[in-house]
Amino acid sequence: MKIAFYGSSLLSSYWNGAATYYRGILKALAGHGYDITFYEPDAFDRQQHRDIEPPEWARSVVYPATEEGLRSVLAEAGGADIVVKANGVGVFDRELLEGIVAQSRPEALRIFWDVDAAATLDEMRSDPSHPVLKALPSLDMVLTYGGGPPVVDAYTAFGAQRCEPVYNALDPDTHHPAPRDPRFEADLGLLANRLPDRESRIEEFFLRPAAALPDRQFLLGGNGWHDKGVTPNVRAIGHVGTGDHNAFNCTPRAVLNVARDSMANVGFSPATRVFEAAGAAACLITDAWEGIEMFLRPNEEILVARDGKDVAEILAALSPERAKAIGEAALDRVLAEHTYALRAEQVHGIFQQHQRTPEAA
Repeated sequence: MKIAFYGSSLLSSYWNGAATYYRGILKALAGHGYDITFYEPDAFDRQQHRDIEPPEWARSVVYPATEEGLRSVLAEAGGADIVVKANGVGVFDRELLEGIVAQSRPEALRIFWDVDAAATLDEMRSDPSHPVLKALPSLDMVLTYGGGPPVVDAYTAFGAQRCEPVYNALDPDTHHPAPRDPRFEADLGLLANRLPDRESRIEEFFLRPAAALPDRQFLLGGNGWHDKGVTPNVRAIGHVGTGDHNAFNCTPRAVLNVARDSMANVGFSPATRVFEAAGAAACLITDAWEGIEMFLRPNEEILVARDGKDVAEILAALSPERAKAIGEAALDRVLAEHTYALRAEQVHGIFQQHQRTPEAA
């Protein structure tokens, strides 16, 4: 079966936190025999910051971020059995969603794949003309990369025929334990782009502990932090490509996960960074959100902080031996229960189930 997938970028993680999610899910789906084409716009300098070359398991189409480029890729939707529009492409999002509905075949499976469901739902609540809200009657299902029951209930209430969370996970071929790298030496590392709906939480969970522990070293990776005021013990190093993620996660004593506002409020939304860090056997500290125990056991496989004071206390008491034990336990858990191979089995089952239903026929 042919899948046409319209997303932000498969080839670049630059200002594109969903890259490893797309890669993990689609690579594993290709293993089930799907013929996948990923369409991404040439926008936001992503093509100048590629992390990977076009993979063998998907056809990659990079199109100009113009109306002509948009028309050229939407014209291919009619040749696919499954047509997917992901949120957050960044250019022509409304037109892409309307286009896949209009240009796909009547018998094709039409999917909106939401990698920021809590934020999308907030927008829909405040905007009756939101393109997703208008498209729901024409879509067969919504898939999300998190959100649990609150997101499923909200999408169903808005009229989605079906909503299924397909959580982030680990591709052990890509993220795994690696040698330490002197470039990333620190007591606590954080990898996160600077975004308006996460900055205040990073100030609380990362910069406040740094100020409280002046004798400890803090490492901040990600785009946008070059002009942020920080204490002398914080080193901002800019964008970190996916090829360096394993070393980044393996070198500091611990690494930190900080959820975006909407995901923290809804819960059940582990970021890709959670599984990347666990896959590298890193000791992970996370801000508190509902549903953590579904993925990793607090105090055994992950450490949970309610605020910056908790982060500082955890870090001050964290021995190398305990950090190592937590990281190894996390790795064992994600390899057993949270790989993209398992997520792809879930998605493959959803696709097959849809084909068998009388409504789909």
